[in-house]
Amino acid sequence: MSIALGIDTGGTYTDAALVEYSTGQVLSSAKALTTRRDLSLGIGEAIDRVFQACGAPCPAQVNLVALSTTLATNAIVEGQGSPVCLILIGYDPELVRQYGFEDELVTEDVVYVGGGHDIRGDEAMPLDEKALRQAIGARKDRVEAFAVSGYFGVRNPAHELRARDLIQELTGLPVTCGHDLTSRLNSVRRATTVALNARLVPLLRELVGTLRLTLAERSITAPLMVVKGDGSLVRAEWAMQRPVETILSGPAASAVGAWHLARLAGDELDGGALWAVDVGGTTTDIASLRDGRPRLNPEGAQVGRWRTMVEAVDVHTVGLGGDSHVRLGSDRQLVIGPQRVVPLSLLACQHPEVVAELRSQAAVPPREEVAAQFLLARRPPRRPLDGEEAALLRRLAQGPALLSALVRESRYGALLLRRIEQLAAEHLVIRAGFTPTDALHALGRLELWNAEAARLGAQVLAVQRRCPVDELCREVVEGVSRRAAGALVTKVLSDEARLPDWEREPTAALFLQRALDDGHGGELDYALTLRRPVVAIGAPVRAYMPRVAEMLHTRLVIPPHAEVANAVGAVVGGVVQRQQVLITPLEAGETLRLHLPEAMHDFRRLEEAVAFAQEQMIPWMEERARQAGARQVEVHMVRRDSEVPVRLGWGDRIYLGTELTFTAVGRPSPAREE
Repeated sequence: MSIALGIDTGGTYTDAALVEYSTGQVLSSAKALTTRRDLSLGIGEAIDRVFQACGAPCPAQVNLVALSTTLATNAIVEGQGSPVCLILIGYDPELVRQYGFEDELVTEDVVYVGGGHDIRGDEAMPLDEKALRQAIGARKDRVEAFAVSGYFGVRNPAHELRARDLIQELTGLPVTCGHDLTSRLNSVRRATTVALNARLVPLLRELVGTLRLTLAERSITAPLMVVKGDGSLVRAEWAMQRPVETILSGPAASAVGAWHLARLAGDELDGGALWAVDVGGTTTDIASLRDGRPRLNPEGAQVGRWRTMVEAVDVHTVGLGGDSHVRLGSDRQLVIGPQRVVPLSLLACQHPEVVAELRSQAAVPPREEVAAQFLLARRPPRRPLDGEEAALLRRLAQGPALLSALVRESRYGALLLRRIEQLAAEHLVIRAGFTPTDALHALGRLELWNAEAARLGAQVLAVQRRCPVDELCREVVEGVSRRAAGALVTKVLSDEARLPDWEREPTAALFLQRALDDGHGGELDYALTLRRPVVAIGAPVRAYMPRVAEMLHTRLVIPPHAEVANAVGAVVGGVVQRQQVLITPLEAGETLRLHLPEAMHDFRRLEEAVAFAQEQMIPWMEERARQAGARQVEVHMVRRDSEVPVRLGWGDRIYLGTELTFTAVGRPSPAREE
């Protein structure tokens, strides 16, 4: 029996699942809290727990390990990464500055070097090797990686390849080239993507290294693979060279896992068409699947402020989960999220002393903006602190502090809250407060942590809202369901038309509100029907998603092992590699130029160019897929010719070019099989 170990590091939890590889059956699963300061700690705890489960195989039986991780996504959003130098070959620096593209280049260390090509792939200017050598030599001891993007480098990568050879010869440091990551035109976005990739290389290398040590300590020596943002798998060695391709790895794994678990449970899903909704601790992710495959974003993945050229799952993410902060707004209405906090029930498990402080607040509630909230230290600072900040972090080093007490004791009073928000944005501190998870504990529907702390937190808010505790908690649960339903409607509308702006479209917002509220009392009745079924995954979905399905009049599937679907999705995906090849006309169409990944060739006839492309690309794609970790590789080609009519009704057409898309598909290769 061949065993695969799937691991997913989410914003709140790290999941592990053992899967029988040939059948896809889940043998055991486990969860642990994600340790953001060192992801390997939470991973190690989840691995230990999954093997402690009754009937689990022993670690030495594992043949394959696959990881989906938030590392790349979080690092980009939080502005983390290693120092890099971005070398732009043939770019016009004045043009970049004139149009404000400097802000899109990720790093301030940008070097412009003469060279580059034109749209046909012809050399526009010789590569300035002297300037290139000087730039490399000046930075070899100041950066940890280099990024190289040549102007029209996707049409002819010769200058990028030469720059890569020089950097490796002179420094031995990692190098990322633009043509390796995409074959599409857009010089600025390509530069963004290649710079982000270079910044992430040392980070992912460190994670993979520590993970391998964690596995080795448990006698697991199986090959390690990583989930890409499109849901496919690659060997860890491949991922370490192209870490930017792992952005949105978690949502991609959840979509793949949702489809696999629903199909495994025998649910009839027409043509593999469904909506995958993953309700986690920090966010809710919504993805569309057709034929069992997640829809990919044709514009490239958006992460934080950066629009990349990475082919990744087209996911709609909202700040809504079990750890979303529940508080009262100015009108005493409940506000849920988008900020994440540590649930009071969990905090009390780790720090039992906070229960007494919550009892005091329940008796005499403080101001609403600090009610039932604590502050905790998160990680050491990476910048100099002023006196107030240093004093605050010294106080938090002793343990969690009641937020109302910190405000009362500070000479800045309520202004301290602004300083705390800044520290939270830098991930130096994190709040603890009342959450949907606490509401479920208070209602007796969840028994993971300290229910008394959860109920005390609910009591503080209920007193301020002037309602019974159970009523407040039920409103929280209903509020989560309503927001999840609204997010689903938003995703559907954005796919079919455009992303709705509910705040600027009050009439549309009213329609949505009343469609989700059976008892609104208005003269008009509204109803929404979601045609495709919803497959819900994540630990808390049974509490929220049945109501969502009811609101949207759709079928709901919650498969077995839904709480660890991301970890399952990490190991059931295949290895998929794609490459686009272009054929463009030259000299009024008398010559056709074939742009291969590392060379160009000219032909007189289109069919000759296509045949040569197939002859060269099929073995190239097979080898590429094997390098990524596949076996039994199959390569498919899709051809698209572009033509336009000369004059309407005459039948004559002008040939514009041909796109050949090669896709190599294979299963991961485990260490051994029986």
